[in-house]
Amino acid sequence: MIPAFLGLAGPVLGEAERSFFRAVDPAGYILFKRNCVDRAQLRALTDALRALSGRSDLPILIDQEGGRVQRLGPPEWPRLPAAEPFAKLYEKAPISAMEAARLGALAIALMLREVGVNVDCLPLLDVRHADADAIIGDRSLGADPIQVASLGRLVLDGLREGGVVGVVKHMPGHGRAMADSHKELPVVAATDAELADDIRPFERLNDAPMGMTAHVVYPAWDAERCASLSPVVIAQIIRGRIGFDGLLMSDDLGMNALSGGFSERAAGVIAAGCDIALHCSGDLAEMEAVAGALGAIAEPSRARLDRAMATIAGAAPADSFEDLVAKRDALLALA
Repeated sequence: MIPAFLGLAGPVLGEAERSFFRAVDPAGYILFKRNCVDRAQLRALTDALRALSGRSDLPILIDQEGGRVQRLGPPEWPRLPAAEPFAKLYEKAPISAMEAARLGALAIALMLREVGVNVDCLPLLDVRHADADAIIGDRSLGADPIQVASLGRLVLDGLREGGVVGVVKHMPGHGRAMADSHKELPVVAATDAELADDIRPFERLNDAPMGMTAHVVYPAWDAERCASLSPVVIAQIIRGRIGFDGLLMSDDLGMNALSGGFSERAAGVIAAGCDIALHCSGDLAEMEAVAGALGAIAEPSRARLDRAMATIAGAAPADSFEDLVAKRDALLALA
């Protein structure tokens, strides 16, 4: 098994993909809109991936946040609210907002498990800053670190209750970035004292099963390398100060915040201390470069992966998706 989560080109496994995946045995996969047509097709695809790997607990990831980031969407799947309505409700009724967040996450989990997806790249724990780039914006659970942590905890709980592993992102915090890391490399010129607010939600949820790094440079900690490529940020801040010991994956290797070839990028994030290199495009040539740069997954990383997937063993929620959504919306209406 190689320490990579890889994407797929389309809604079915091609023969070249099947042969490549069988040979390299990636730790898991990530899905996008291009892979998701309808329920029957998507279930067949995830079943095929599990059969190919021989692992019933194979991680199959997706970004199903709601709002602007929703890979399963209309007309086949219902539209989901962004994080902002939950944040606004928290300002008036914190307990109601936390319950709405749990119900919303549980509803997402039911949606995902129906089609064989068992990891959601949610919740964002990025603290919102009004003057920052809009890439976080309404995806954030708020501008107060304690609020973000409180709502984030219930999102993790709801996902787990529904049989889906949550991923806290983007460690150690993307909320201050003045640029979109999909497009360019952001540099956050904040002091260590200022960044203490950004990492607080991650500290409070440091027992999360999985986390994702940010392709952001923090000169207060490492002036030369973004967090995903920084042994200093990963060892001293994410593993040390935050105290996170879950499975740590990089953000997408294909983002323009990173430079160099895909071999260099993949090797770099693993050398820096990430457990998993995330590659999303589904481009076979790029994936071959990623796989060629990686050896077998390290034993501590494999143990973190197994531990994360074990957190959802035996989950069997009783509520229906429709009931959960109705209860969620009734609470959000209070705002």
